[in-house]
Amino acid sequence: MNQIAVLLTVYKNDGLEAFKLALDSLYKQTIEGFDIFVQEDGAVDVDIHEYLTQELNTGRIKHLGERGKNKGFDYSLNELIDKVLMAEYEYIVRMDADDISMPERLEKQLDCMNENPSIDVCGTYIEEFGDGIEYTKVVSYPLTHNAMLGFFKKRVPIAHVSAFFRRSYFEKAGLYEVEGHFNNGDTLMWMKGFASGCRFANIDYVGVKVRVSQDFFGRRGGWKKTVADFKNRLTVNKKLNFGPVAYLYAFAVAFVNMMPPVMKKYAYKHLRQ
Repeated sequence: MNQIAVLLTVYKNDGLEAFKLALDSLYKQTIEGFDIFVQEDGAVDVDIHEYLTQELNTGRIKHLGERGKNKGFDYSLNELIDKVLMAEYEYIVRMDADDISMPERLEKQLDCMNENPSIDVCGTYIEEFGDGIEYTKVVSYPLTHNAMLGFFKKRVPIAHVSAFFRRSYFEKAGLYEVEGHFNNGDTLMWMKGFASGCRFANIDYVGVKVRVSQDFFGRRGGWKKTVADFKNRLTVNKKLNFGPVAYLYAFAVAFVNMMPPVMKKYAYKHLRQ
């Protein structure tokens, strides 16, 4: 049995060509021994469904979940996680349907897990690249557990799209929260992990290229999402006993999220490490 399950969710706004590139980046990994699980979150583009059905029939993906109703990203991830935990996979890997994993990503993260058996989740740096806009940015993260916990006072300490979990993470922390947040389940998942005694790490390597469009900056604004993200940060600060500085950062992030997209683009590029 393969020991690694790579999870992707796809929904109606995902495009076929970007999705093909995402899957192709998995097919070109430097290691074998992993299976790909995909969940359709509601009705998806017909071309994507036909392509996925073809990949399922040829065995290039292991599982295709179909659901007529859109129930959200975190709900879809929980469906897949339940399935792979039942199938006794040791590792669970995240990737978005329009991102690109670098060829050595899975090999390097598996090496990290094998060399550090106490680690429950390992991330990588990411490289954001413009899709229809002029934009590029390498985003780095702290490497050690304690540094990541301290960094969490400002923002998330691990890129969700780069996460490589040991099954022990979900056995300790549980699944994603699907109520009371605005599609920001990774923030609460990292909170649950730290609170449950999970051990975190990142590796000094760009493992995923993340597609960024002008709509990316627009989606991160809006009153409802800003309020929801702010509430989540307050929950994190309270749960993990972060001090006053963390609350100041929460207000600062909320302010940035309410900026017009062009200003937010500048902030994301120049104000993050």
